[in-house]
Amino acid sequence: MARAIWSGALNFGLVTVPVELYSATQDHTVHFRQFQRGTSDRIRYRRVNERTGEEVPYDEIVKGYDLGGDEYVLIEPGELDEVAPGRSRTIDIDAFVDLEEIDPIYFQKTYWLAPSKEEFGRAYTLLIEAMAKTNRAGLARFVMRGKEYIAAVRAGDGVLVLNTLLFPEDIRVPEQEISKLPTGVEPRGKEVDMAVSLIESMAEEWQPEDYHDTYTERVMQLIEDKREGRTITPAEEPREATKVVDLFEALSRSVEGRKQGGEQEAEARPKRAARSGGTSGGEAKSRSKRAEPDLSEATKADLDRMARELDVKGRSRMNRDELEKAVRAASKRQDRRRAS
Repeated sequence: MARAIWSGALNFGLVTVPVELYSATQDHTVHFRQFQRGTSDRIRYRRVNERTGEEVPYDEIVKGYDLGGDEYVLIEPGELDEVAPGRSRTIDIDAFVDLEEIDPIYFQKTYWLAPSKEEFGRAYTLLIEAMAKTNRAGLARFVMRGKEYIAAVRAGDGVLVLNTLLFPEDIRVPEQEISKLPTGVEPRGKEVDMAVSLIESMAEEWQPEDYHDTYTERVMQLIEDKREGRTITPAEEPREATKVVDLFEALSRSVEGRKQGGEQEAEARPKRAARSGGTSGGEAKSRSKRAEPDLSEATKADLDRMARELDVKGRSRMNRDELEKAVRAASKRQDRRRAS
C-alpha cells in the first residue's frame, strides 16, 4: 500500500475532515545508467570547482542567483529556510469555481485525498457527493515540503482529488514566446465546415485505457531484443505535412473515409441487433410516432454535443443517462421559451 506524503485537515466552511494526501500518478519512464562505451565502468557526477578541478563537499556549497554579466547574489541554505513557508496543517477551501472554468494549462500534478480515519468517512463522502452534484472545485492554498501550492479539490470516482495548480506567473504568453503564429490568415468557410464535419465524425467517448505509451513499449522491446540478440526493427518515418493547396482535398477525403466507415458500421448493426433479438414492432411504431428525436439511441458523444449546444452546466461529469435527461429537459425549456 502507498504511504501518505502529507497529513492534515480539509476545511470546508465549518466542516473539518482530517485527511491524508497520496500521489495519484507515477513515473513509468524507462531509466538508464551511464557507462563508458566498451567497458562496464559506471559514469558518475561529482560537484567540482570549475577553477581548481577539485570536488567540493555538499556542506560547503551555497546557492547563487544570476543577475547577469557574471554577477551573482549568494544565498546560504539557512537564509532560504528562514523565508520558507511553514508546514501547513490544513487545506482551507476559500472558494468554489465551476470545474470547466479552470483552463487545463493550470493543472500540474494529481493527488488523492483520503480520510485519515474511518470515523470521518461520512463527512468525506458528503464532500464528494456535493462537489459532484455542483460540478465545482474548491480552491485552496497549502504548504507541502517547504513549498506553497494553490490547489483545486474536486470529486473523483469515489475519492476526493487534489490537483496542484500553476500560478499565473508560471504560464507563458504564446504571442511573446512564439514568432511564427499566423496573423491575418482566415480559413475559408467551406474548409471550416469540412473540418467541423471531420471532427464530429471522429467524436468518441474518452476511454483512457485505449491509449498507451507506445514509445516506452518500443524501448522495452528494444531492450528485450538486444538481450536476446534479435534483429532490431527501426520505427516508421513520420508522414509528411499536408500542403496548403491540398488542405481542402485532404479534409474532403478524410470525411469521406469516415462516412464509408460509418456506413459499414451501420450495415453491420442490424445484423448484430438480429442476433441479440432486435427491437419489437410495437416499440418501433411508438418511436416513429414521437415528434421529438429519440435520444435513447443517441451515443454519449452525440448527447454531449447537444448538451454543449444547449449550454447544459456540469455536463462533463454526467454519465450517458444523466446527459440524456439533461438534454431532454433543456430542449423542453428552449421550446417553451420560443413558444412564449
